[in-house]
Amino acid sequence: MYFSSSSSKLGFYLITLFVMLALISSNYVKALPLHRRDGGSYSGDGTFYTVGLGSCGQTNSDTEMVAALSSSLMSSGDSCGKQLTATSDNGSVTVKAVDTCPSCAEGDIDFSPAAFEKLGSLDEGRISIQWSFN
Repeated sequence: MYFSSSSSKLGFYLITLFVMLALISSNYVKALPLHRRDGGSYSGDGTFYTVGLGSCGQTNSDTEMVAALSSSLMSSGDSCGKQLTATSDNGSVTVKAVDTCPSCAEGDIDFSPAAFEKLGSLDEGRISIQWSFN
């Protein structure tokens, strides 16, 4: 086969253009948050909040076993309705994720008052916890 030098140049320019576009567009692509597949455990702080209409679209109450997770875990919506079990030095509780806690780090959980009382006293306000999705 015979290729003219102009078709070789055109091929070179097209490949170069494709590579440049790929590099430029890669700066605008954001990765989704990582979720632990192995059911790994998290650790962080447990707090409590006044429950109401959550980011999952449900209205819950302070007496239900529900919680809010960090924005990084709730941003995709995949954690809505998931059950998780949290433990502290004083007990354990199983709750359903129904809301987002914007000020929480990834391992923190904001519990309903009823759920928090299974782990510690409301007077404590903030406790150390370990937890994992069920």
